[in-house]
Amino acid sequence: MKHPIYINGFGAISALGHDQNSINKNYENGSTHFSNLNLDPTSVMAASISLDSLEELTKLSQENSKYKDLDKSVLMAIYTARQAMSGLDFNAESTGINIGSSRGATGLFEKYHKAFLQGEPLSPLSSPTTTLGNISSWVAQDLGVDGPNISHSITCSTALHAMLNAKAWLEAGMSDLFIVGGAEAPLTEFTIAQMQALKLYSRLNTSKPCESLKMDKTQNSLVLGEGSATAVMSRSSENAIAEITGFGYATEQIRHNISISSDAECFQKSMKMALVEAQRIEVDAIVLHAPGTLKGDQAELAAIEKTFTKTPLLTTNKWKLGHTFGASGMLSIEMALQMLNLQKFYENPFYKHQDPSKPVTSVLVNAVGFGGNAVSILLEKPKQ
Repeated sequence: MKHPIYINGFGAISALGHDQNSINKNYENGSTHFSNLNLDPTSVMAASISLDSLEELTKLSQENSKYKDLDKSVLMAIYTARQAMSGLDFNAESTGINIGSSRGATGLFEKYHKAFLQGEPLSPLSSPTTTLGNISSWVAQDLGVDGPNISHSITCSTALHAMLNAKAWLEAGMSDLFIVGGAEAPLTEFTIAQMQALKLYSRLNTSKPCESLKMDKTQNSLVLGEGSATAVMSRSSENAIAEITGFGYATEQIRHNISISSDAECFQKSMKMALVEAQRIEVDAIVLHAPGTLKGDQAELAAIEKTFTKTPLLTTNKWKLGHTFGASGMLSIEMALQMLNLQKFYENPFYKHQDPSKPVTSVLVNAVGFGGNAVSILLEKPKQ
């Protein structure tokens, strides 16, 4: 790596909460945050943000007349970007933004499209408020950032790809600070129906309907959640909450539209790339992508076993807060930051370890999306 790169600020909103105290508490306990989402004509399990979190977004939407017409995904991105930038000084011209999404303004798009099919006149805002680019652009408007403004979708690895982009801008000296992340509000009839059509969505009506990392499960158990997470990256160690010591990425040739190879070649390559850059052969823990699907969980575990001589501690957070698509990678970063801060490992109830009490000082985070696009980010506690 040309220069050390750090995370200097972080913000998140998900089923675990919107403030650090709630999020800490919900990572510490063994509870999940799923409930029945009533859809026409049925209901499914999903992980919605809490009522108090929803109230925060409502207050945000009322701050500015322009905000009342924004999609929930955009409001969550604005909210978490404010959290991440709180207390940080920045130069507007040398600060960049890259906040992506797998689906974008899904709820608003479906609302406008339904009105169109019913023959109702369309709102003039039906186009500008549903473009993928309006997530980063509204964050820039809210914070007063004048630097590069990037939006993209690389499905479920979107947020970690934003970190790759930020690294390039920072190392090139073209930006001093980069705001990165993902936002997703996919709890809509059409989006959930799409996952059901793929036969991925969980049919379990239990307290733990997402069996992420349960290796002997007999059915797919993906459950959707909503949320956003944002990190601030820079080359300055001031106020650093973690150092990013390794970046890895790879795309494998897929054999099916939604599948990767049985031993996840893309993850093998991305993890090895991150380890080489960090000059490591081992890490303490890995936060897996592990969406709760039969083949996805098994393939990633196979890739880890092929990459490491000694298997690290393995965990996920999707069993707690669901799969948030484009935001999921950054919410996994959040979990890694929690473990680094406390030097404590958060176990997955479906995948037990012999020594979860081992201090955690290095964590690898994985994400992969449709199309075999894998990213691995290695975080360590900042050197004193």
